[in-house]
Amino acid sequence: MLSYRHAFHAGNHADVLKHFITIQLLNYMGQKDAPFTYIDTHAGAGLYALDTGYAAKNAEYENGIAKLWEKKDLPAALVEYVDLIKELNPSGKLRYYPGSPYCAEHVMRLEDRLRLFELHPSDIKILHENMRKRELHQAEQGQKARGKRVMVMAGDGFEGLKALLPPQQRRALVLIDPPYEDKRDYKRVKDTLADSLQRFSAGTYAVWYPVLQRQESREFARKLSQLPVDSWLSVTLSISQAMPDGFGLHSSGMFIINPPWTMEAMLKEVMPYLVKTLGNDSAAKFTLESGQGAAPIGRKPVRPKTA
Repeated sequence: MLSYRHAFHAGNHADVLKHFITIQLLNYMGQKDAPFTYIDTHAGAGLYALDTGYAAKNAEYENGIAKLWEKKDLPAALVEYVDLIKELNPSGKLRYYPGSPYCAEHVMRLEDRLRLFELHPSDIKILHENMRKRELHQAEQGQKARGKRVMVMAGDGFEGLKALLPPQQRRALVLIDPPYEDKRDYKRVKDTLADSLQRFSAGTYAVWYPVLQRQESREFARKLSQLPVDSWLSVTLSISQAMPDGFGLHSSGMFIINPPWTMEAMLKEVMPYLVKTLGNDSAAKFTLESGQGAAPIGRKPVRPKTA
């Protein structure tokens, strides 16, 4: 299904959750000297204009990044995220919003690698162009040429991921965030993770997903928690009550396999702030759980902890 365009939703509350967490994961990976690979299975266009085209149609960013734009009391993890976006908007007016590829490229080091997959024929062209413009801008600033550090690939990220695991550096962060318009995406994510863990169990895997009324969505995190992993962390953000007809995205989540040990404490600080700032009614809330997956033989699974 190729009707989905992320530009409609650029900068909304779900993007805030996904991108600030992704930046924190990348920063943690960068604390070690050894290089690593970032793999984005559904990269989108990489950069979005908020005041024109698809993004302006529903202006979903008004319930997301726009509410953080002028805040002076941001927690540290959100400061870095918002500052990155402000660098994209030097005029001070919020006009452009970065997708996950741009966020990753911005915070990663010269020696790290980015592998970006996109299947949509229009978005892959825009992604190529946006990453090319980013490279030209860096050259104009006198920065060293980055060669094949960034590779943009047209194709199915679920399938493409297989050829990249295990990575040469034996360190990787994988972001998986399909549209979920096709309910089979839920099973594909779980199957992809199961296969990826067999190929590279030490990787960090971050899965974004919508929290919807449909059964596949409600049971998704529970099913992922049953995978054979050392540790997992699940966080959701709801900004309002669900609509009676079940339409509209009021809540989303991130499920992280092999998260940094610092991630849970950081989320305990940031998530209440996001609920307070992005929430639209009394139903606004967050959930935070952590635990171990289906334990290998000889080890007992740990019961989830709920914040």
